Amino acid sequence: MTSRRTLLAAGAALLGAPGILRAQPAGVLRIGNQKGGLRSLLEASGALRDLPYRIEWSEFPAAAPLLEALNAGALDLGYQGDLAFLTVQASGAPVKAIGVARPSPAGQGILVRGDGSIRSAADLRGKRIAGNRGGWGQFLIRAALKREGIAPADATINLLPPTDAALAFRSGAVDAWAIWEPYISLEVLDFGARTVVDGRGLTPSIMFVAAHERAIREKEAILADLLRRFRDGWRWADGHIPEYARYNAELTRLPVPVLERAYGIERTVPGVLDEALVAEFQRAADEAVEFGLLRGRVDVRPGLDLRFARAV
Repeated sequence: MTSRRTLLAAGAALLGAPGILRAQPAGVLRIGNQKGGLRSLLEASGALRDLPYRIEWSEFPAAAPLLEALNAGALDLGYQGDLAFLTVQASGAPVKAIGVARPSPAGQGILVRGDGSIRSAADLRGKRIAGNRGGWGQFLIRAALKREGIAPADATINLLPPTDAALAFRSGAVDAWAIWEPYISLEVLDFGARTVVDGRGLTPSIMFVAAHERAIREKEAILADLLRRFRDGWRWADGHIPEYARYNAELTRLPVPVLERAYGIERTVPGVLDEALVAEFQRAADEAVEFGLLRGRVDVRPGLDLRFARAV
């Protein structure tokens, strides 16, 4: 049980903080989590110590159902990738991004088999490439083909979820697979795959902390405190990759070496939700229309709440 001294210290901290944090009582924060995601980051790093409010965690297998629950108001907060968030924003959901983390785009890539003939992105012409619909996979395939001057019709693009794509890739039903970490490290270390091109210079790489608009109105102080802990968690993880890998290995059942390699490539760090990021995300949203992920242009600014950056 939280001690009276801890509650008094938390209250004093809130009174001395910026206006966004003042005059709001401790309460409950309902957070959606994916295995090996936000919850394990905060727990492994110790960022949840002396928590002056209670967290109710709900577990989800993927970003899509998590965002559905957030849209419905069943959650206050969720953590997901940029393109998943963009899809929900395009639907007009009452959800806004309030914080960001920045993994390296090198954590996304197009894999080929180690014994295959594909040596560069230019060799993807005429090949069968798998990737997830509406996400980083589809985006990376189209971006890589565009950079090489290959028309989408000059390759066979199979839009498959990761589990189906993995089977197709290993069996030879497709020649290449656009995927992200830790799937990349698993295929490289356990199955001898190679990354023929990664996402650097091609894809967005933003992880958003998103909140329901009602929670933003009613729980600003709690959300701002959680964002500070989120920032501290990623700072810890970047300097403690082996420990973080061991912690998540128990949750995800992935081998520790796979996660160590994945986290070393991603090197996720806390980001800043500012005007530069708004512009970057808008460019990605416009490309998402060009690449067939969205039907029409989305103005991303209304879905990004920059006020919390000042509080954090």
